Amino acid sequence: MNFKRLKLGIIGLGYVGLPLAIEFGKKFKTIGYDKKNERIKQLKKKIDLNKDVKKIEFIKSKHLSFSTKISKLKNCNVYIATIPTPVNKNKKPDLKFIKQACSDISKLLNKNNIIIFESTVYPGLTEEYCIPLIEKLSKLKGNKDFFYGYSPERINPNDKIHTIRKIVKITSGSNKKTSIFIDKLYKKIISAGTFRASSIKVAEAAKVIENTQRDLNIAFMNELCLIFDKLNINTNEVLKAASTKWNFLNFKPGLVGGHCIGVDPYYLKYQSEKYGYQPKIINSGRKTNDDFIDFIKNKAVKITKQRFNIKYPRFLILGLTFKENCLDFRNSKSVELVEKMKKRKFIVHSYDPYINNLNIKNLKNINFKSTIRNNYYHCVVITVAHNYFKKLGQKNINKYLVKDGLIFDIKNVLPKNKNNIYL
Repeated sequence: MNFKRLKLGIIGLGYVGLPLAIEFGKKFKTIGYDKKNERIKQLKKKIDLNKDVKKIEFIKSKHLSFSTKISKLKNCNVYIATIPTPVNKNKKPDLKFIKQACSDISKLLNKNNIIIFESTVYPGLTEEYCIPLIEKLSKLKGNKDFFYGYSPERINPNDKIHTIRKIVKITSGSNKKTSIFIDKLYKKIISAGTFRASSIKVAEAAKVIENTQRDLNIAFMNELCLIFDKLNINTNEVLKAASTKWNFLNFKPGLVGGHCIGVDPYYLKYQSEKYGYQPKIINSGRKTNDDFIDFIKNKAVKITKQRFNIKYPRFLILGLTFKENCLDFRNSKSVELVEKMKKRKFIVHSYDPYINNLNIKNLKNINFKSTIRNNYYHCVVITVAHNYFKKLGQKNINKYLVKDGLIFDIKNVLPKNKNNIYL
């Protein structure tokens, strides 16, 4: 395919799709599609409420346009799908967004077009699910009438250092010619370079184990935390000492949520079980991390009741997004913590500087309070290490507490203080 005639269609403009569209829009004619009208209105005004793309980047992306009409992508010759891949309530892959994207692409597809998937999936999903579905709907044959590949996203939301250009991109294609083309395409925007995988399945597997590995490493830290809590040893003091060895992996305990680390292992688990192997370590790690929220809840309640000898203490949870300095609260364990504590009939308020009026509606069930009260709470639980809370500091957070109130700082946000509780 001639790069001079290239016209790209980016399907999905979230944390992954928008930065990708911006970069390609600097080089090639690019159309970004998203079904959310409000999102497109904002992007046309050069506003990214996710705060991942600055206005200047929109200006530099001179060949980029946005639309809520999938038909606007009809004349594209490369389609890149960047859609969510969540799990359902039974922790099985929920492919409704992938299915819709395949359906949309099949209506647009012309001969010799190329389709690239970027979403995290299980090894085999592109070739075993997506392509057969597109073939059926389009009446075109893969690797004959159209070609395809997989290049997993590695976006880290709100990370201003590891931006899309600075992260090595894994690429793959349905045949050698397509693989080379896709690799060259991403080289046009990725200054860190690319890695051309030997097959689509290898690229899919590489992506899914990245987040699974992180999930397991955090699970180990959380299990250590459970052990050291029994032994009355401060976990973070242990990790600080252990990290003086050059090859110690310095992971931290905490709540594991979000749309990647707490989800992707289930995709690998699903495919593994489908082929007859029940993963042991992955299952154990997932259970450890999912159960860790109960440890946090029970410890917060126990230490507060012991301090005040009160049946229904009042709690303030600081942090609701799934990670620090980020607006995303999908699958947030901090949100779940609030819900679990409310079920115990405690008074539980919560605050997060990244939650605003535009997305608060999704949190209405947890009794969100935008104005927190001074001298009211028996315990403040800091669950997310936002820079905002670091700047707020011990003195200002103490104002929210009753006399002798507790701060349970599970992320070591504040400097060490003898009156605070840590993991």
